[in-house]
Amino acid sequence: MDNDTPKLTLLGAGSTRYRTDRPEASILETFENAARHRDYLIELVYPEFTSLCPVTGQPDFATITVRYVPDRLCVESKSFKLYLIAYRNHGAFMETITNTILDHLAAACAPRWMEVRGEFAARGGTRITVTAATGENPL
Repeated sequence: MDNDTPKLTLLGAGSTRYRTDRPEASILETFENAARHRDYLIELVYPEFTSLCPVTGQPDFATITVRYVPDRLCVESKSFKLYLIAYRNHGAFMETITNTILDHLAAACAPRWMEVRGEFAARGGTRITVTAATGENPL
C-alpha cells in the first residue's frame, strides 16, 4: 500500500455518512500524484448532480465535469462524489455552484490547471451550462 493512503478516511470505510445540505471543502480528500514529473489530464464526470434553486426550492439536475492537470496532489474520487452529494438539499444558483466547486477543488489539490463544467438540465425551456477555470492548461 502506498504511504499516502493512510490519510484517506472515506475510501474503504465500513460505512458512508452522506451530508445533503452542506457542501464543505473539508469533505474533499487528496493523495500524492505519483507522476508529478509529467503533465496529464484527469477527468471526473458526475452525471447525477442535484441541488435546489435558492428562490423556488425546485430541484436542479446537472452533469458536473471536472478536468484538471494535477501538480502535487490528486482528488480522491469517493470524497469527490460525497462532496457533490452534499449539494442535494443546498440552495444556490448554478453559476455560484460551479464556481464554488472550482474554488473548493482548486484549494484542496492546487492543480496546474482546472476546469469545472456544470451542464444543467432545462428548466423553463432553457438549458444552462456554466464553465469556470483556473490556471493555464499546459496540455
